Amino acid sequence: MRAVLITEPGGPEVLSVSQVAAPTVGPGEVLIDVVAAGLNRADVQQRKGHYPPPPGASEYLGLEVSGRIADANGSVFAVGDEVVALLSGGGYAEQVTVPAGQVLPAPPGVDLVTAAALPEVAATVYSNLFMTAHLQAGERVLIHGGSGGIGTMAIQLALAFGAIPIVTAGSAAKLEVARSLGALTCINYREQDFVAEVAAATSGAGVDVILDVVGAKYLAQNVDALAVGGRLVVIGLQGGTTAELSLGELMTKRASVAGTTLRGRPVTEKSAIMVAVKEHVWPLIASGAVKALVGRTFPLEKAAEAHQYFDSGEHTGKILLTLALSH
Repeated sequence: MRAVLITEPGGPEVLSVSQVAAPTVGPGEVLIDVVAAGLNRADVQQRKGHYPPPPGASEYLGLEVSGRIADANGSVFAVGDEVVALLSGGGYAEQVTVPAGQVLPAPPGVDLVTAAALPEVAATVYSNLFMTAHLQAGERVLIHGGSGGIGTMAIQLALAFGAIPIVTAGSAAKLEVARSLGALTCINYREQDFVAEVAAATSGAGVDVILDVVGAKYLAQNVDALAVGGRLVVIGLQGGTTAELSLGELMTKRASVAGTTLRGRPVTEKSAIMVAVKEHVWPLIASGAVKALVGRTFPLEKAAEAHQYFDSGEHTGKILLTLALSH
């Protein structure tokens, strides 16, 4: 089969498509003929040599795919079923094996290519906002990076469950994307102090939940922006890994900070998250209340070009790689 290889750690130019051995289905796994794969920041970090796959995972990039079951291997699926899957790796290829518990039927009303934009963001956003931070109706949530795949899904799910989204992004065009999805307060972090803007938007009360992809650079400001009883969930480290934290302020606010990743979790945890996504998110997608936003698609052969576009920071929504199966 064809797969995208990393010749050495580096920029987009280190990606190349080559013929490799097809994967072998193991116990509890299914085999999927990949139709499309989502591009995530974790792929970029792996390409640069900063985020190796967990033990036992595929060495190839790709944390989410859509496709058709090629080998059901005794699972609840049947050959030919249209599905999406949450992966630990291996999505940038014509075929991938994945534990059956991390596979869901493609949501109704969504074409199979577009469906590849859903599993990673739906699982990340639902698990962090609702299973970790326990976001409630009427609460305010600050979403950093409001125009990307995670951000656009977070805005929509927050609104669908009755919460009030406030977002940051780095340009007027990106803020307009967030606004079009229903974000009530949109902050240009390049030009505005988001802590001051949050205070103004909340009459000084702060936000109940923050979903943060930046990390160390924003830690102190995030704590400043939290309300009493607020919950900060850090899911990315774009702004570094180490920062000072005022424990006094955290204690005074009776606030909490959680850090999570999805890729390295045990299969049982990922499967539980996917069950929750099927129950709580899939109906919203089927009804049209929540949509997958795809910025651009590239054929698998142009994976390097797709990464170059991602690295430019110009994109909104998800970037997908599509496959024309040759086997």
